[in-house]
Amino acid sequence: MSSTVLRRGGPAVAAAALVSVALAACGSSGSTPQPPGAGAGSGGSSYDSIITGGPKADASAISASSWAQAVQKQGYLRRGGTDTGPLFSLKDPATGRVTGFDAGLSQMLAHYITGRTDVPNLEKLTITTVDTRETLLQNGTVDAVFATYTITPARAQKVDFAGPYYESGDAIMVKKDNSTITSVDDLHGKKVATESNSTAALALKQKVPDAQVTLFQTDEECQAAVQQGRVDAYVLDQGILVSDASTNKQVKVVGQPFTQEPYGIGLPKDQGGAKQFVNDFLKKIYSDGSWAKLWKATIGTIVSGNPPTPPTIGSAPGS
Repeated sequence: MSSTVLRRGGPAVAAAALVSVALAACGSSGSTPQPPGAGAGSGGSSYDSIITGGPKADASAISASSWAQAVQKQGYLRRGGTDTGPLFSLKDPATGRVTGFDAGLSQMLAHYITGRTDVPNLEKLTITTVDTRETLLQNGTVDAVFATYTITPARAQKVDFAGPYYESGDAIMVKKDNSTITSVDDLHGKKVATESNSTAALALKQKVPDAQVTLFQTDEECQAAVQQGRVDAYVLDQGILVSDASTNKQVKVVGQPFTQEPYGIGLPKDQGGAKQFVNDFLKKIYSDGSWAKLWKATIGTIVSGNPPTPPTIGSAPGS
């Protein structure tokens, strides 16, 4: 495969390299990779050092945002997300810790607000699905959602988005021995799985309207449908699919992304200056190198080369 980037000159991952390197990594060993930070000494891992080495908000920034003041008062960030996403947000069963790129950004934001350095206690995680993210923000169950959450204008009518902080695109997962599906054009008439209420469902309708699409609630259900042969393929953000394939030898990711998916941090709509506050935080970790260090410690454990350039804040419709 070539090593072209997802968007020339832009902030995306080196997409082809991401697929080839991740699949080579999971195919070259009999063991699955540990989540970032797994096995490290308590409070002494390089992952923890990256989180606590991030910037701290000054008093004036906190006082300008009632949302930030509330987080500071409670002493941690209530995050909506997942604990089953390799590279992005994965729970280590041995330690109970959740680490990864999304988890790390949430922890870094909590450190930015509270100044605390006990990384395992910087956030409290509520598991979300594509169906519950907006609801949990709207009813105040979570302060923010970090969950490979694609920014769209429709979603932005219900919640605010800071960012984008990362870019991916819809790609295709098939069984390891499948040689007939290599691009979106091969999905015509095929049985395809995706998550309900995901942007991939709309992309499939637009790109391959004759595909037989089955909607599932979770990523795990979609993977199982592919493995069991109930569907021919699974379509979702490439970042998620490659994360899955890095720990699942029964599947592979094929072709190039056929959409552009900017990930944002979901926030309560028009609440306490949250969007401006978090955007300012992102700008700081872009400029001081914290974002790049976290990428290297998480996604960069699978993808070789230098970290990509972060996306421009406010560049996605809906952000």
